Amino acid sequence: MRKEADRLTSLIWGSSESYKSWGVAQYGLEAAMPKGQSIRSAAEMDAMDARDLRLYNRFQKFDEHVNAVESIANFVEKTFDDRYAVILDCMMEGMSYRSIAMHLGVNRNTIGEMKNKMLNEVCQKCHFLQELQSWKKTS
Repeated sequence: MRKEADRLTSLIWGSSESYKSWGVAQYGLEAAMPKGQSIRSAAEMDAMDARDLRLYNRFQKFDEHVNAVESIANFVEKTFDDRYAVILDCMMEGMSYRSIAMHLGVNRNTIGEMKNKMLNEVCQKCHFLQELQSWKKTS
């Protein structure tokens, strides 16, 4: 979800490179030449606005879920040993169980068991389970 939220951010607001040239005056021949106008019709502009609104709503939903998952990182670091924090960080990066297991030097099944133990503890202490259930209903 973090990667999708980043992708939607770049689609909605564009890259940071496009903002660097805002407000820069033109000089010489470029300033004297006529500027082209948008050839898009009102229907096209309405369709683009609807698409942008849909992307923005999806971005907000993904960003809420990512922030909820990232908020439990402190709890995991305080409650468990460092291996669990590494597993959570690797999962947030999008790594597979196999690659996390190779990274930690343990079995892939051990990673699954550790993840389940961590999620059970988090669900008991936090209301994370309720957020996940509400997310599953909206998805």
